[in-house]
Amino acid sequence: MVVVCWGVNFPATTLGLQHFPPLFMVAVRFTLLAAPTVFLVPRPQVPLRWFLGLGIGTGTVQFGLLYVAMSVGMPSGLASLVLQASVPFTVLLGAVVLRERLTARQVVGVLVAVAGLTVIAVHRAAEGSAAALVPVLLTVAAGLGWAVGNICSREARAPKPLHLTLWMSVIPPLPLLALSFLLEGPRRDWDSLRTAFTPEALPAVLGLLYIVLVASLLGYGLWNTLLSRNASSVVAPFAMLVPVVGVLSAWLFFDEVPDLVELVAGVLVVGGVLYGSRTGRPSGPSDPPALRQAQGTGAAQGTGAARGTGATRAAEEPERSLPA
Repeated sequence: MVVVCWGVNFPATTLGLQHFPPLFMVAVRFTLLAAPTVFLVPRPQVPLRWFLGLGIGTGTVQFGLLYVAMSVGMPSGLASLVLQASVPFTVLLGAVVLRERLTARQVVGVLVAVAGLTVIAVHRAAEGSAAALVPVLLTVAAGLGWAVGNICSREARAPKPLHLTLWMSVIPPLPLLALSFLLEGPRRDWDSLRTAFTPEALPAVLGLLYIVLVASLLGYGLWNTLLSRNASSVVAPFAMLVPVVGVLSAWLFFDEVPDLVELVAGVLVVGGVLYGSRTGRPSGPSDPPALRQAQGTGAAQGTGAARGTGATRAAEEPERSLPA
């Protein structure tokens, strides 16, 4: 159900962008989430730097660049594939910033995924013009923003990850509104709001409501519930099915038939990510069953975040090599 919620999210975004300017649409999306959150959800007690990093990386950079990319020509199905760049970026950032140990499997997975992304970029550039490459690069940059958010979410170690996910929505509205006023113009933003309740805008409004209610609240709510009850290494690989649903739903709704080269490259991206994420940590006498059963607790967006301190934190440290 989570995979379907998130996969259909890409065609829903395309519908929303047919009416709303991209940066303004992201601001509206997070405003609709933030308004009830500040009154109904307890504020997560996490360090401010990681909270801000999550809101800026995931909320502002990822969705801002992704929506701009889709508004300038990135097909929704292809966007769901290229956005998987967040996983190799997360692995590399974890190694560079957090000094996490990379396994041989992770290195191979990253290289395969990067090779697939490179094929997509080169093919798009060769097929059209330099302008055809811009949406791909913006989507890759969005994946980098998501990776930064993953690292921050991981280090925040929130006791209730869903609360952190909801409170993250408080950060993006103001900077995105400012950028929208500067780049898209207040008149365009106002016109999109003024005409939002017309019959012509109904598909876009339904798409936006789907993003807020289904993809965000239901999707992340179920995802974090799964992570709280199962090991993250068991749950996280299912996210690799999101591009499959994204491509199929884009074909169903918009008749987007993926190019054969891009489809093969997409298989490389998803295959590399899946291969690299299948890293298990060995169990032994120092790894009690109760600790292994709690591995998935506290993870957000597929991140395995250990919350222990002292000896427990040290025992869980190998888990940090898992990609978010």
